[in-house]
Amino acid sequence: PYITALLIFGLVLGTSITASSSHWLLAWMGLEINTLAIIPLMAQNHHPRAIEATTKYFLTQATAAATLLFASITNAWLTGQWDITLMTHPVPTTMITLALALKLGLAPLHTWLPEVLQGLTLTTGLILSTWQKLAPFALLLQMPCPNQELLIILGLTSTLIGGWGGLNQTQLRKILAYSSIAHLGWMLLIIQFAPSLTLLALLTYLVMTTAAFLTLKNNKATNINALSTSWAKAPLLTAATPLVLLSLGGLPPTTGFLPKWVILQELTKQQLPTTAVIAAMTALLSLYFYLRLCYAMTLTMPPNNTAGTSLWRLPPNQPSLLLALSTPATILLLPLSPAIMALMNL
Repeated sequence: PYITALLIFGLVLGTSITASSSHWLLAWMGLEINTLAIIPLMAQNHHPRAIEATTKYFLTQATAAATLLFASITNAWLTGQWDITLMTHPVPTTMITLALALKLGLAPLHTWLPEVLQGLTLTTGLILSTWQKLAPFALLLQMPCPNQELLIILGLTSTLIGGWGGLNQTQLRKILAYSSIAHLGWMLLIIQFAPSLTLLALLTYLVMTTAAFLTLKNNKATNINALSTSWAKAPLLTAATPLVLLSLGGLPPTTGFLPKWVILQELTKQQLPTTAVIAAMTALLSLYFYLRLCYAMTLTMPPNNTAGTSLWRLPPNQPSLLLALSTPATILLLPLSPAIMALMNL
């Protein structure tokens, strides 16, 4: 427990340093502390898949951090500035955007994310999908990006690949990885026009992903087949889970509809109707695999044999407080959207 507490403290410290710094070297240092803190958490399960995932993660994060450091030194050399908010030269700015895209797992630099997530436990996967996205996003939000086309291309590619990649997956962690890529794409589409909307989308993504991961952890499910017996383990949670998944897909009247709605509205305001239409169409791809999960979980009854019924005799899982809070927040926050938008100062 002491070592785990130390590592979690390292994660919090790394993200805090990056989020609060205005100097590129400090931001880079925070990202490195963050990476080094999560690596032991990823490798604690001594399984070849976990070790492989940790190695892949370390290599990609090290590559991204080296590119970021190189780009910030290049920026200092060209402009004499180390400040994150004063990026003026297009070359280092583009390099840093791509380095952060690799850190986040945005398409087309996404290939490591599903593989890494597949090798981890659901708890570590949750940390990787939520907390580890905060520091790079803090940098993207602070950075002025003169290259708007790059961000829109990255965003659209991510929503497209995030929808397409998850279609024929049976492993739930890979499905959640592609879901994560698609959500990050939506955030990147709007980051240059309305950063507050990106923040809103990021917060709702964190809540929805937490609910999804904790539900799967509670059911001990890692592939689609394992979902079909979840009704025997937690009937109430199984009834709520389709709503969580549809919220991830962005259907009204769930919370997940709010960010998609305001992002499409803002894109239309910015005279980008084609981008908005493509983004809305790619959301349908994601929705298809969420519906597959809903179908497997609630509409298929496993055969009533010993394997299916013996689940009743297992000791019941105690759902965590975080699961109890994130599930209603994922489903019920849409009516509060005027208040949420007012809080975001829009």
